Amino acid sequence: MENLPTSLGSKGLINKNEFVPTLHMSKEKVHKLAYSILSLKEMELGKLDEDIICELRKKLVIELGKQLPPHILLPEGRLEHLVETIVTAQIDSCKYQYHNSQDVVSLYGDHCCGRDQIPTETVQILTEHSNEVWFVQFSNNGDYLASSSSDCTAIIWEVMDNGKLMMKHTLRSHQKPVSFVAWSPDDTMLLTCGNSEVLKLWDVETGTCKHTFGGHGFTVSSCAWFPDSKRIVCGSSDPEKGICMWDCDGNEIKAWRGMRMPKVLDLAVTSDGENLISAFSDKEIRILNLRTNAEQVILEEHSITSLSVSIDSKTFIVNLNSQEIHLRDVAGKWEKPLKYTGHKQNKYVIRSCFGGVNSMFIASGSENTQVYIWNRRSSTPLEVLSGHSMTVNSVSWNPKRPLMLASASDDHTIRIWGPSQTNKIQLESTLT
Repeated sequence: MENLPTSLGSKGLINKNEFVPTLHMSKEKVHKLAYSILSLKEMELGKLDEDIICELRKKLVIELGKQLPPHILLPEGRLEHLVETIVTAQIDSCKYQYHNSQDVVSLYGDHCCGRDQIPTETVQILTEHSNEVWFVQFSNNGDYLASSSSDCTAIIWEVMDNGKLMMKHTLRSHQKPVSFVAWSPDDTMLLTCGNSEVLKLWDVETGTCKHTFGGHGFTVSSCAWFPDSKRIVCGSSDPEKGICMWDCDGNEIKAWRGMRMPKVLDLAVTSDGENLISAFSDKEIRILNLRTNAEQVILEEHSITSLSVSIDSKTFIVNLNSQEIHLRDVAGKWEKPLKYTGHKQNKYVIRSCFGGVNSMFIASGSENTQVYIWNRRSSTPLEVLSGHSMTVNSVSWNPKRPLMLASASDDHTIRIWGPSQTNKIQLESTLT
């Protein structure tokens, strides 16, 4: 927010409505006095340095304050507080609040932002996969996008300086459809998981496979990285295998197993490395603090298909087959989750994500071919994006380019979404 004039804002202001009756002066004289304080012409100070004028004004207001009764002077900083309150209220009431522009909010007009502050139009369509695309995820530095498909491949795409994506590597080694991918925190490695199959570790720069995990009957259903980019944690579709922590060479570091442990559907590690969040097949979420071993258990009423953690490690979202997305806090202080509705999800795995500046938006795929975007403070969709022709399975918001969103669909394509003011000529050349 722009600074207020310190010559009047820092030491209190005269209340004109109180000033007139107290000193028995006309409104015209009070107005002229105020104008004289602010006008260089009236004070014949037009040739003085601006800093000198500012200091003179401060001294004048201070001296006036000494001569006037306290009840006609506004408290110090009152004007700043009032203006900040008004601007904050305008931002909070805006449905695009905390939008993707980080520009300073001006005092010269009411706060107003529109749908051009978030991605709403297709700017590129990627068609290199030959079958359904099940998952997409941008790298942590925003320079790459990884996609996985039922065509048994994963692709690494590079985000160019002009915002277009170019294919960097096609990863061919899985014998079954590739259900998801996971970037190492340092973005030098990528994990790919075959559907109820093995997990593979790839070098991003060369596109070569460095290691295969999941031998000896351990079929991987989900995985996540620890912040040091040296350890991974994997969940198995076999309840008896549980959850394992491995190093990048496949050595088991730790395991959580037990006869009562249900099938692991999805899991995540918070970016601070403090908590392991797991979703299980019996509608259960467990949050394990890896430092204290304290565990929270959350029961949902409907089946969970996926989960995603916010960048700040404070919140996470889960997709349910009841056509709801639930937002919960990792600390477990909220009594009830925030709920988001509007999208369609009954029988498929649909994945959602956080996005935008301060992760103030949530995006999700849908079984009705559309992409949905919510402001976190509203349960109804902010935007519904059309373009795909079949189920949208996964979405990913670029963490460094808040106006870039990717979506993966059963129509064999990946769509890259940008703001509405995208150059139409550039869009048409991309689609041809």
